[in-house]
Amino acid sequence: MTLNLGSPWLSLFSYPSPSLPKVSETFPNNNSTSIFPLLLCPTNSLTFASFSKALKTRASLSESESGVSEDSFVSQLLDGDLLAKVSGAKDATEALEIIADKSGRSGGVVEVNDCRLIVSAALERNNAELALSVFYAMRASFDNGTDETTPFVERWRWTRPDVHVYTSLVQGLAVSLRVSDALRIIEDICQVGVSPGEEVPFGKVVRCPSCAIAVAVAQPQHGIQIVSCAKCRYQYELISGDIVSIESEEISVDVPAWKRGLRLLQIMKQSSPSAVHSIVVETPSGMARTHRFATETVDLPAQQGERVTIAVAAPSNIYREVGPLKFSPKAPNFYPGEPLCLTNHKDGRDSPLLRAPLKEGSSSLLNPSILFPLLAVLATGDAASGIIDPSLPQFLSTAVVASLAVGATLNAFVFPQLNQLPQRSVDAIAIKQQLLSQYDVLQTRIKGLREAAEKEVWMLARMCQLENKISAVGEPSYRARKSRVKRVREGLENSLTGLIELIDSFARISSMIEIEVELDSDVLAAEAASNAESIAEQIQQIMELENLEERWRLQAEANDEAERLLSQPAEQI
Repeated sequence: MTLNLGSPWLSLFSYPSPSLPKVSETFPNNNSTSIFPLLLCPTNSLTFASFSKALKTRASLSESESGVSEDSFVSQLLDGDLLAKVSGAKDATEALEIIADKSGRSGGVVEVNDCRLIVSAALERNNAELALSVFYAMRASFDNGTDETTPFVERWRWTRPDVHVYTSLVQGLAVSLRVSDALRIIEDICQVGVSPGEEVPFGKVVRCPSCAIAVAVAQPQHGIQIVSCAKCRYQYELISGDIVSIESEEISVDVPAWKRGLRLLQIMKQSSPSAVHSIVVETPSGMARTHRFATETVDLPAQQGERVTIAVAAPSNIYREVGPLKFSPKAPNFYPGEPLCLTNHKDGRDSPLLRAPLKEGSSSLLNPSILFPLLAVLATGDAASGIIDPSLPQFLSTAVVASLAVGATLNAFVFPQLNQLPQRSVDAIAIKQQLLSQYDVLQTRIKGLREAAEKEVWMLARMCQLENKISAVGEPSYRARKSRVKRVREGLENSLTGLIELIDSFARISSMIEIEVELDSDVLAAEAASNAESIAEQIQQIMELENLEERWRLQAEANDEAERLLSQPAEQI
């Protein structure tokens, strides 16, 4: 699938980046065309201080593309008196009643420019409740048209909001010092097509613990699922659910000198754990699992009650049969079912997990207290065998070294390749994971833009508050400072306009990817389920028909026997 960013002004905010990997490099074996060259820039947040000229150019471009500017628009529905009455309404329903009474028409749709006029007029009259009510009514409306059977007022509908409505509402709320409401509107802009009270979100994108690319979506109804990565070709088990309980313990491990030496030589790359956690995750089906792992820092990756997804190595019951052999498609150097990564659905953090240290009393062959005596015993055995045969110790040492070398080669190079899934088995999911990777990049861009927009809203509100203070003081000496504050306020408004337009564009592309992913997975699953139900219904109907035919056949035989007996003479009977 290929999506095209057709807006010519998006290049104003594009930056080349060498640090973020491109999707085409992430999936080298995929032949599909990669999209979004603009979105693959490295910075999570953009610097907008030097872009006031670009933002003004964007504003003029948007007006020229739409053909109607905000100042030159003349409403065909709302005149001055009607707009004054509508802007004083209590909520969106009362506003529609006023429009229905004054328009004299049986119904219609309030166009987006009229909606923008209503929102702006309501904010000018400090009627922010009406502006918010109209906005959420527009978000909840999908413009289904009119119906003659509906009441008079309900046949009038709001249209869907556009970027100009978003801009007017956010700026008006910031000027009215309703910062929390403005921030909530910015959060709503990041989700196109989602109505208030939405309980069916797209889900949380989960990355591969090994190669950090998007592999699956954890939706609210998902509990345990097995996923495959199209890049590393290993399988992982995802456990999604709410944390029922969590126990954490800070540990201070004294790293031995031999371990420090191995890490210095880059032979052992495992990090030192700082805390050990034990959590119980309950899936939506009610099944609970306990996971014990360690983290590099003492910070908790999640708290009790939050929904998380834990990616673990493929369990031992997942394997691939090749003749008499069985290969486990788990990532190398991990135990089956070992926790690898935790994704927090609340804040979107991905926390890499470490192997929990052994409990007290446990032993390991790598422990010097066990390793050195073992080597001493082996050396003593070699010396004793040398008395029997002088060439026997050399033979045994050569055999042990050769066995260790062959085992290390098999474990490092041969077995990991044999455990990988065949390329043809992951080609089908490569396109979906490519779309999810692009969606993940888009969400990162949107998050950075939203944080920048929130800062702009706070600064705009503070400039308006400062302007109000200067006006309240009324000193002529503050006249020059007031004009300076006004210029800063206009620059903030232009910058905020550009940010909202970028967020709206990225959010629309994200919704397009969501549609493609859900069409590829959820719709196919629903069709398969409906087909299975229809087949079951057809089988049931066939069985009922067969039973009915059998009953009719027995009834016909009984009727024939009764007619034969009645047709015989009485003396024969």
